[in-house]
Amino acid sequence: MAKRSIVPFGPQHPVLPEPVHLDLVLEDETVVGAVPSIGYIHRGLEKLVEKRDFKQYVYIAERVCGICSCGHGLGYCEAVEQVMGIEVPDRAKYLRTIWMEMSRVHSHLLWLGLLADAMGFESLFMESWRLREKILDMFDETTGGRIIHSVNCVGGVQKDMDSSMLNDILHAVKDLEGELKPVVETFLQDYTVQSRLKGTGILTKENAIAMGAVGPMLRASGVEYDARLLGYAAYKDLTVAPVTSQECDSYARCEVRLKELMQSFELIREAIGKIPEGDISVPVKGNPSGEFFMRIEQPRGEAIYYVKGNGTKYLDRFRLRTPTTSNIPPMVEMLKGCQLADVPVLILTIDPCVSCTER
Repeated sequence: MAKRSIVPFGPQHPVLPEPVHLDLVLEDETVVGAVPSIGYIHRGLEKLVEKRDFKQYVYIAERVCGICSCGHGLGYCEAVEQVMGIEVPDRAKYLRTIWMEMSRVHSHLLWLGLLADAMGFESLFMESWRLREKILDMFDETTGGRIIHSVNCVGGVQKDMDSSMLNDILHAVKDLEGELKPVVETFLQDYTVQSRLKGTGILTKENAIAMGAVGPMLRASGVEYDARLLGYAAYKDLTVAPVTSQECDSYARCEVRLKELMQSFELIREAIGKIPEGDISVPVKGNPSGEFFMRIEQPRGEAIYYVKGNGTKYLDRFRLRTPTTSNIPPMVEMLKGCQLADVPVLILTIDPCVSCTER
């Protein structure tokens, strides 16, 4: 009979960029269970809603996480706008969408670099992060910030893009897509990648649904769900089709994210081609009174934003459920049956964002 033991994994680990903490239950070298510890970091960001008014809090929401900054600002602003009945100008909706898809590319390239580094592909790590710099340069040109952008505001956006900026984005996207395609094909066809990822970390469609998986993790298990189909921002006017896989393993999760990169390039081009002229914001009068539950598709999956106003400039409540929060239970399930040596790479295939989760 195999000897059972409990091995702590994290919160500091050479492979993981953020403090994920698990107690792994092992039989010899095989994982038979995992107990996650949530709350290693606490910043009290949701409590700050009582000390910053609803307009100022946009900047707090953006700082929940740097990688997901654009989406957090968008989700919060759209929730408050729904409470207050504010109709955002169409041009602002398109600008938000362009920045959101740029954020998705930035996030997926960062993830690819981290996964490559974990597997020992240092050249792929450097190449993916070199390409990511082009997206950050585009953010810098259009928003003035590489990571924290501060362009979303209640009522619209604070900065516009002129035609030269939009053309620069189109050229950058074309160049980026051309350079990225051979990288993606090489990664997906590599023997070592396939041998380490195919058939490991299985999450069946039934378990993905039952355990509340979201984002690429859900779609890699064959579920066609993408919150962008709800039509927030300008997505209702764009061609959004969920990228899915039926393989349900770690390789499928990687494949879905890499195909989403190409999809984001197409969405950016489509949005720039359809963007209307007009104002980028509307005046905001009064204070929020009521509550709203907003869902958006962050790079890692569906994020939920809940705001409750009481008629003053300070909200009663702000709550955020991040994609990684939802993906931890299915991650624990998919770790069962894997080898101890595979745990770091399998965790990275869910693209965990712990700063979003522990706030």
